[in-house]
Amino acid sequence: MKIKVLVVDDSALIRSLMTEIIKSASDMELVGTAQDAFVARDLVNKFAPDVITLDIEMPKVDGLTFLSRLMKARPTPVVMMSTLTQEGADATFKSIELGAVDFIAKPSLDVVNGINQYSGLILEKIRTANQANVRRKPKQVKAAPKIINNKKATKIIAIGASTGGTEAIRELLEQFPADSPGIVITQHLPSGFTQSYANRLNRHTQLNVFEAKGGEVIQPGTAYLAPGGKHLTIIKSGGHYVTQLDDSEKVCGHKPSVDLMFNSLAEFGMDNVIAIILTGMGKDGAQGMKKIYQNGGFTIAQNEETCVVFGMPREAIKLEVVHNVLALEDIAANVFN
Repeated sequence: MKIKVLVVDDSALIRSLMTEIIKSASDMELVGTAQDAFVARDLVNKFAPDVITLDIEMPKVDGLTFLSRLMKARPTPVVMMSTLTQEGADATFKSIELGAVDFIAKPSLDVVNGINQYSGLILEKIRTANQANVRRKPKQVKAAPKIINNKKATKIIAIGASTGGTEAIRELLEQFPADSPGIVITQHLPSGFTQSYANRLNRHTQLNVFEAKGGEVIQPGTAYLAPGGKHLTIIKSGGHYVTQLDDSEKVCGHKPSVDLMFNSLAEFGMDNVIAIILTGMGKDGAQGMKKIYQNGGFTIAQNEETCVVFGMPREAIKLEVVHNVLALEDIAANVFN
């Protein structure tokens, strides 16, 4: 069956371009377009779309308000259309918190060429959203661990994620104590969004969270996020772990790549690395986790029930390189207790 898609955007130009893109896909059917939330509500009730693309900035009722009401009344996979601005980035992460599966950054200039250039990415995100688990059970809030288990004492924790990962990482790090070992994170995000995301994590957790610039000595209680458009790798220098940015080609179709980050840690052959792979589409991270596992590191994968998309964890589990498969809310306790 074809994926039924509803486009909601106040721009007639964007609606027209999205119509062309969706109609070009043999596995999709455009069931309608809406210029505001009121028309969108009626079309949702009439056609029950499989996926909705939703503009954040709309008249009458903004995209976030519509999304909040939608997820309460009729949970549906939503891909947000976001602007490449600070305000747009903040609103985007708020939309993910409200239940959106993913987002697409609208080109700020030359919209026609920009959207057409991103047509493949748009279709990929719609297909991924169609597979998303939007009816996940609510998380069970747990207190942050206070004492690190010496049996699992580690110098570095590495976290990789993609679709659904921005919220999964936030929920995970909210449980990390302020004296956590140093943390490195690769989340598939475009440039222009990672600084805002690092700031968001910094506000919501006990940790100091930064967008990595390269050359930082990894410190306890601090998390370093791979910047959009650059790979984050780790080198060892003088007994310290040091961040390094890599501008090489995409790996597994991504830049930053979880595999590249995990691979850099596996090179040390140490038993003081914990690798965690969270929700996401595709295979990125599985091979890198295999190397960490083979070199004595401790590996954890998020379980299917709590994933938005059980792609990356599934691939690592299939390779039989995961020590523990856990619900998102149980991972921190497994690391620290």
